[in-house]
Amino acid sequence: MGEWLGNQQLLTGTVVRAFGKFFEVALDESDATLLCTPKGILKRERKGTDIVAVGDRVTVVDVGDGEGRIELVEPRQSVLARLARHTRDTEQVLVANPDQALFLFAATEPVPHPRMLDRFLVLAESRDLPALIGVNKIDLLAGDPAQVFPEHRAIYPVIDISVRTGQGVNYLRELLEGKITVVAGPSGVGKSSLVNSLNPDLGLAISSISESTGKGKHTTTAAQLFRLGPETYIADTPGIRALALQGIALEDLPECFPEFRPFLGHCRFNDCTHVHEPGCAIREAVGSGEIGFGRYESYVSLRRGDPED
Repeated sequence: MGEWLGNQQLLTGTVVRAFGKFFEVALDESDATLLCTPKGILKRERKGTDIVAVGDRVTVVDVGDGEGRIELVEPRQSVLARLARHTRDTEQVLVANPDQALFLFAATEPVPHPRMLDRFLVLAESRDLPALIGVNKIDLLAGDPAQVFPEHRAIYPVIDISVRTGQGVNYLRELLEGKITVVAGPSGVGKSSLVNSLNPDLGLAISSISESTGKGKHTTTAAQLFRLGPETYIADTPGIRALALQGIALEDLPECFPEFRPFLGHCRFNDCTHVHEPGCAIREAVGSGEIGFGRYESYVSLRRGDPED
């Protein structure tokens, strides 16, 4: 039945949403949620980062009327974070404990942009997050879906999806099972439709923001988790685009392209930028077709600091 604190049972769960100093916790052993505040000692124990963040695993006690108190925050295994405003050493956690990232684009309407996808992929690589690519609306294509992001298909798992026909949805559900998956992509690609197809019950859950308590009016975080199953969550993170290249040093950028890695360290010059130097192993691999030209162009564009297309 679990542990007890005095006469109150300790419950475990995952933080799925944040409202200022309040945190909505989805309990492990039921479909219930509690609107919680952290106990005071947590504020003194954790410095340089958020006390509690969406995605944190927590232990809580139920204090009644749908509310609770966070007694313990488990150590984070991973974070998707950025520097808090006006600080140099304090992180703002967008999502705690993400297991992977899903970057969702449409096969058409809107036209998919490889350069934008590459920015997302560099973000995932820099955070050591495994990445999946979802291509929705393949039912609108006249040709082979493999024509969409052809260079990426040899590097990352690409799931061709049609929410309208259901193609690929069950396979994607298997890939998400038991994980916290950060989802990002441009507007109009069918993200909300996909999430609801993965769990139709979310249609109501997404629009419910603790209206009964009145404490959810001023959200202070960009992320929230949607529960697809007992241990399966999707993290909707609108702020991920602004995060894309934050904190990635130029010298680390080549490592964020997996297909570059076999050739790194084989250039004529140790400080090769892989842009213009003679004897560059990366450029030679592009010329031989071992590295896709489009992917290489994305690298050069990112290194130059070009604005997003």
